Amino acid sequence: MSVAFRREGDDEHLEPKFELPIPPGPNLVTERGFALIVARVAELEAELAGLADEEAIKKHRRVMRYWLTRQATAQVMPPPHGAAVVFGSTVTFRLNGKERSITLVGDDEADPAAGLLAFSAPLCRALLGAEAGDEVDFAGNEGAIEVLQVAGLP
Repeated sequence: MSVAFRREGDDEHLEPKFELPIPPGPNLVTERGFALIVARVAELEAELAGLADEEAIKKHRRVMRYWLTRQATAQVMPPPHGAAVVFGSTVTFRLNGKERSITLVGDDEADPAAGLLAFSAPLCRALLGAEAGDEVDFAGNEGAIEVLQVAGLP
């Protein structure tokens, strides 16, 4: 029989398992963000002890490698102070006639529904360095964002 028609095993036909993607750039975190990462690692380690299935263990270890890497590379940033928007700042602004408040946080702490946006998001990058009263260009529109207030973490 030709080698082309011979079946070696099921494993060779499975989709490859890749590591979870690490966001590019520095791993900046708030103190709260670092505490969340540490808690997640502890939670995963506790869950691993209860697993018996080899496939489940492999999947779990893959997730653990992500969080252990994030913990090892975390750079805890000092709390913001000053008038300019920096990592950790809470910013109130007006965009398209609507007033919003967001806090610039690390990638793993981001929760847009709760107003926590990753500092690497386009909106946050546009706001960095702005002060209350500034108008900031965004999405190709000149002066699209009016910064109303800049404060430290809530």
